[in-house]
Amino acid sequence: MRPVTTYDSYVAGTAVPSDRYVHTVSTSAVLADVFSALTLKRRLDQGAVDSAEATDVVVGRVAAADEATVHAATAAAAAAAPIWAATPLSTRLALAAGIRARLEERHEEFVDVLIAEGTPRALAEWQVAGLFDAFGEITVNFCAGQLEHTTQLGPRTLTLRRVPDGVVAVNPPQNAPAASALFGVTALLSGNAVIVRAPRSAPLGVMYALRELVVPVLDELGAPPGTLNVLCARPSPVIKHWLASPDVDTIFYTGSVETGFQLEQDAARHGTKVILELAGNDCVVVWRDADLALATEALAECFFGSGQICMVPNQVLVHPDVAEELFDRLRVAAAEIRPGPPEDEGVLLSPVLRGERFFTFVRDALAKGATVVHGARRLETDGTPSDTGLFLEPTVLRIDGLDRADEIDAVRHETFFPLLPVVVCEPGTDAEVLAAMLAHVTANPYGLRNSLWARDPDVIERFLTSVTRCGLLKVNDSHIGFLPFLPTHGGPGRTGGAFGEANYPMLRTTRLQGVSVAVGVHPRAAVFDAYTRFRTGRQTHAVHGG
Repeated sequence: MRPVTTYDSYVAGTAVPSDRYVHTVSTSAVLADVFSALTLKRRLDQGAVDSAEATDVVVGRVAAADEATVHAATAAAAAAAPIWAATPLSTRLALAAGIRARLEERHEEFVDVLIAEGTPRALAEWQVAGLFDAFGEITVNFCAGQLEHTTQLGPRTLTLRRVPDGVVAVNPPQNAPAASALFGVTALLSGNAVIVRAPRSAPLGVMYALRELVVPVLDELGAPPGTLNVLCARPSPVIKHWLASPDVDTIFYTGSVETGFQLEQDAARHGTKVILELAGNDCVVVWRDADLALATEALAECFFGSGQICMVPNQVLVHPDVAEELFDRLRVAAAEIRPGPPEDEGVLLSPVLRGERFFTFVRDALAKGATVVHGARRLETDGTPSDTGLFLEPTVLRIDGLDRADEIDAVRHETFFPLLPVVVCEPGTDAEVLAAMLAHVTANPYGLRNSLWARDPDVIERFLTSVTRCGLLKVNDSHIGFLPFLPTHGGPGRTGGAFGEANYPMLRTTRLQGVSVAVGVHPRAAVFDAYTRFRTGRQTHAVHGG
């Protein structure tokens, strides 16, 4: 009988056990018998069953932190923050290199943990590959280069620098929490101390990522205890504590739009900085000269993870001249994306335990004139249509006309399902069609990503010039693919709130400060001689014919 992998809360460099644990049951066990697996999990979490008796389905367990542990984590971070901030930048950058090295050594093990929590293998590998870029030299060195700029002006050395916020509290989402937690702890690189709350729905990957990949490197670098603290607890009381605590400087929240916007208001009342990663409702524009084979590949990314990824394509605007061919290609592409156990090669769909809203979106669209091109059914694990299946079939909707599209909920809102509405724009001149497309994209209240498929350089230029309210634009490229140097997250509006923008946590968790260091400057002269120097300079300029 194998032991159950256990992670206690990690506070001030010490493991803190609990009398209650949150258990992770393998997704394969859920797919085999959802009722029995979830009933077992509930009994394990209640302490009614010993996890040692269920090692065939229990992947691991994580301590459920109590209020005292939550408060201790905040105090530990506050104590560590000034010490870690004073650590040389070179040491903090070595943290990134060390995390990347640990990731290289243990990436297969990390992928297996993500699979056990339900991420299909191909998408787990995609997430890990993105982390190599996040902690890679190109991205980290770019961010480091933004932290300080110095110039000499006479007897003064003038510096603009970004200083750490202090204590950053990170709340990852329930989807992709481990990768999101690692993304959040890049705030360590700019000198912040960090607290991470692992979601109760999927805490194991977060704990693995931070305890196995980050903590050992911090220890090697001599970081003070409390530089990183990790715990699993219910979100509401933890976030309320963070808001009320004078020791928490910044809350980095990933979650729903409604909760995020309320948090933004509450944080403003407390004087706490908040960084939001909320939702995406990304547009993809397919122009009449697009490479439709490649564009279809990118559009099919909508279905990856059953659409439960914020940065997938959510809606398509297609030129009427190529609409029919695009629909033909999408039918084939959607049919090729299959369900299955997450450990199987080639599986891209994840189970959806609460799929009622998916059918609500479909019914709303059909009632308002849309038609189903493909999908709109539940599927069993083997791909068989079924009224009780745990998977949702990749679904393509056809919507004729932008005016009609604006009335349909699946276009107006992020659905978080494998549901792709494709809007065929009204016929007209190229100028009219492009103007209508761009007007729709720029009116989108979400601001994560948008992309374009086109060859015409004038169309590309118009797109890049017009579409400014989002964190990332892509042209003729994968919509979700990660790239070094460019941001992966962030944006304005319903994506990132009032202050949303492209998000590098290493930079977003800092604030700009100016510094002047002078030698031999007379303060009174510095104040009152400035106008004289200005006038003298103008007169000299006039004498020399300026």
